[in-house]
Amino acid sequence: MNEVVTYEERGLTAVVSINRPDKMNALDEAVIQGLRAAWRRYDASDARCAILRAEGEKAFSVGADIREPPAEMWQGVPGVGVLTDKPIIAAVQGYCIGGAYILVQMCDLVVAADNTVFRYPEAQVGFTGGLIAGCAARIPHKVAMEFMLLGKDLTAQRAYDVGMVNEVVPLGQQDEAALAMAAILERSAPLVVQTIKGFVTETINRGPAEKAALARDRLLQVKDSADGAEGRLAFREKRQPDFRGQ
Repeated sequence: MNEVVTYEERGLTAVVSINRPDKMNALDEAVIQGLRAAWRRYDASDARCAILRAEGEKAFSVGADIREPPAEMWQGVPGVGVLTDKPIIAAVQGYCIGGAYILVQMCDLVVAADNTVFRYPEAQVGFTGGLIAGCAARIPHKVAMEFMLLGKDLTAQRAYDVGMVNEVVPLGQQDEAALAMAAILERSAPLVVQTIKGFVTETINRGPAEKAALARDRLLQVKDSADGAEGRLAFREKRQPDFRGQ
């Protein structure tokens, strides 16, 4: 873990926090890799649920850091960069823009403070990673198209009305509300919760960008493996490689 992403276990709940409020929690490489490490740690832990939150009141996150963008944004996205069948709750406040919304979209439950503003401006700025397409599988089609194509602000209340979030609470109470949800999940049957989430994951169609990210993740694992390094070294040394399956 690193200082811009913290991981804490409270009972059977893992709390993952983006901690870069001075930069409006913009997502740079350190944040993305911190999130990826956190999701891996959560998946391997005894925790039964996780909460994704962020420090500061002004922004959950303004999305990718334009000055120092992450190399592979998808690596920090739960369900894409790290697969898990355990539930994740997002606690959101202030601005939630661009790639930050992708993080929230891939969570299972969402609590939003009443000052939350969702925005997806990629069509207006001229680039896209494509993961946003999954929005249309999670909220009504016309609302999803409006959100994805027009780049207009979506308030917390409208997000609740269209099913993008589960609960809207006064600013400062979003963490408490998320912990209340987590308390129910802690008492629930883990195998049932994980089975239901697994079935839902299989039911919701993955878009082309999600499928491409999952494939790229596997390819990078091969490229960065010990066997990959051994193969390249053996080629340079003109000898038979000694592969270990690692």
